[in-house]
Amino acid sequence: MRLVASLLLLVAMLAGQGAAAQDAARLDLGASALTAEGRDRGRPRPMELVLTLDQPVPYRVFLLDGPPRLVVDLKGLDFGTAQPAQLFGAGLVPAIRWGRFQRGWSRIVAELPGPYAITQSSLSTRAMQPRLTIALKPVPPEDFRPRASAAAALRNLPDPAKLGVGAADAAKPDGLVADRLLVALDPGHGGIDPGALADGESEAKIVLSFALAARDALERAGIGVVLTRADDRFLGLEARMTAAREAGADLFISLHADALPAGEAAGATIYLWDPAANDAATRILAERHDRDDLLAGLDLTGTDDGLAGVLMDMVRTETQPRSVNFAKFLASRMALSGIDMHRRPVQGARFSVLKSPDIPSVLLELGFLTDPTDRSHLTDPAWQSQMVGALVAAISGWARDEGARAALLRQ
Repeated sequence: MRLVASLLLLVAMLAGQGAAAQDAARLDLGASALTAEGRDRGRPRPMELVLTLDQPVPYRVFLLDGPPRLVVDLKGLDFGTAQPAQLFGAGLVPAIRWGRFQRGWSRIVAELPGPYAITQSSLSTRAMQPRLTIALKPVPPEDFRPRASAAAALRNLPDPAKLGVGAADAAKPDGLVADRLLVALDPGHGGIDPGALADGESEAKIVLSFALAARDALERAGIGVVLTRADDRFLGLEARMTAAREAGADLFISLHADALPAGEAAGATIYLWDPAANDAATRILAERHDRDDLLAGLDLTGTDDGLAGVLMDMVRTETQPRSVNFAKFLASRMALSGIDMHRRPVQGARFSVLKSPDIPSVLLELGFLTDPTDRSHLTDPAWQSQMVGALVAAISGWARDEGARAALLRQ
């Protein structure tokens, strides 16, 4: 642990040397549009907003009330001289405006002609230019699901977590025994960031429900659990890793239920840290997870010093094989439980929450909200119980294997 701490401190010093600025993304106004179905202008109609960009960017989408509004945040987007009134179809909504939201983020706010639901929000990179598509349908007032607090949703994002501040103190289990295995469950997204959205379901809500059920099952099995969030709140990526490290977690599992263009992914998938991963699907998911936001609780965005990478790899020589071992246990238990899995159930990806070199870490995509079969599973309590059982069995088996390996090493 002293070696880990020393190397992390050295990496932090290297990070302070500065980072090269990235070119801002641009909106192709001529290839972007707001369209509506049908011709009845007397009442709200289904609408679709398509934003064409010159490069993929992380984004989040949510609804507000008073009046009903669609909010789209995009990281690293510069609108330049483009004006909202120039967007094709801008007249379909009572008002639309955009501009810089906070440092590094831009925001679009479109006032809606009534209560709506978001039925799709996905970023496609298969064409020459990435396209963000947001589909909305009118709903009765009782089915309108805006953010509970407009003031909270519109304020700036929380400041990065600082080491030494327990981001998950309220979620720590009471009376944790020192030698008891402790697992950090990280339900992705939350708060102003709902994650993927489809058919009225949000990724943030689904993964939180799963994490709470998994916590209860793990604690019944004698395994300690710390949740990075236990309710619908926003946490930055750095706060998630800070919480796991400060709790002394032995294993970190990030939970997601993402969105990809139709036909690109289905089935549960386990991701391990792999900086070389670069296929189309993982590129899309990496953009959604904001892959360059954090490295082991320390901001190394843009660091180009080769020594930093070497140091992190040195620390990871112990933890990465343990992450791989857990991924194998989990894939095996899911298969034995009859869980539908991706054709390649274990893959590599450049997800920021997997960068921590001192805690074995995996990211579990429970399924993809954009796939109808996956969506029916994700919202089915019986399927959730089945997946929770597979996760508990995998963690228990991995822990026994880790204990046996440690005993052999001591001999």
